[in-house]
Amino acid sequence: MEFTLDAYNSLIEDIFRRFPSVQKDGFTAGAYKPGLERMEAFDRYLGYPSRQFKSIHIAGTNGKGSVANLVASALQSCGLRTGLFTSPHILDFRERIRVNGIIPMEYVFKQLTSWMPWIEENNLSFFEITTGLAFKYFADSGVDYAVIETGLGGRLDSTNILEKPELTIVTTIGFDHMALLGDTLEKIAAEKAGIFKEGVPALIGDALPETRPVFQDKANGFCPLFFAQEMNPTFWGRNEEILSQMDLGAEVQCQNLRTVLSALDILGIQDERALDGIIHTAHNMEFHGRWERLQNEPLIIADIGHNAHALRHNFAQLEAMNRPLIVVYGVMADKDLDAIIPLMSRKATYIFTSPATPRALPARDIADRFGGSSIVIDNVQDAVKKALEIADRDTIIYIGGSTFVVSEALPLFK
Repeated sequence: MEFTLDAYNSLIEDIFRRFPSVQKDGFTAGAYKPGLERMEAFDRYLGYPSRQFKSIHIAGTNGKGSVANLVASALQSCGLRTGLFTSPHILDFRERIRVNGIIPMEYVFKQLTSWMPWIEENNLSFFEITTGLAFKYFADSGVDYAVIETGLGGRLDSTNILEKPELTIVTTIGFDHMALLGDTLEKIAAEKAGIFKEGVPALIGDALPETRPVFQDKANGFCPLFFAQEMNPTFWGRNEEILSQMDLGAEVQCQNLRTVLSALDILGIQDERALDGIIHTAHNMEFHGRWERLQNEPLIIADIGHNAHALRHNFAQLEAMNRPLIVVYGVMADKDLDAIIPLMSRKATYIFTSPATPRALPARDIADRFGGSSIVIDNVQDAVKKALEIADRDTIIYIGGSTFVVSEALPLFK
């Protein structure tokens, strides 16, 4: 089949329709397929691309996307050819797979059309397809490093076919996807620690009293273990200077910065050019939806933080800014809204909305459970327009609660 833009768009739409994705369909049996057997078979079919590049493997409840992008931008700025595999995407499917820029449409089209009979026969999930595509592209591109973010958990995640990464990182542990990963922090940590590999350094970005023993038990006699909180990495003495310049502006980036600088030290990369990459991560990686400033007057911030662990930081940072606040908020039906609502400032004006996905909790349901005064507008872009209509120049408009809310809002500003 010959490549055309229409043929490419049709192929991507067909894959989204025929192969359930967590982003579109949630953690249904078809979208989430734990276990490595299908992925190992796919890797074998592709000629074992997972074994053909150096990798950094990252898991965690929150922060893993930011840390992955920060590390990749730092390596890229040091002149290293760097691959990056993350999920979900915000605007374009190809955001998930990068080598100094997003994967070309022509490459995606050529590979997926040639693999489709095998993919259909073996009933792969959407995430398995994209993982295989990423690994093959990194191998074909001859990357110096590939930074790989897990999709869910770690032990049974498709990316965990990586046999010998250079480094594994676990960012944070919090309560999310408990039906799949466990109902305690200890159980969730054990799933994330499943990416540890024998003899490969493991770095923990944020160890809690409940999770530290889990990581220590897993690493004991198996792999070197480092805790970022206890490290004093090269350039950490300049952390305030770096943070003040970073285009990823959330306060939680302080913790992520220490993790990233620790990771670079473990890798033996102490090149000052890495700092420029860290400072300009959002720009270099076209990284959307992480405390992203979309406009200055009024100040509009978009963030995909979607669970209580992430939103606790976001709502606290918004309240500390001590300015009039409008929150455009939507959430998926599987999130723990009961844990999120107590974190939401009652001083803000809320516009509850519902992105166009069957996974979304109806805006009216959010408003009813919130219990206070609010505005309900089902369409995300209409909700944002309403926020702009009622805001003044000193107002902060925060758009968030879900990747879907942010992705539907962004085209108004990009």
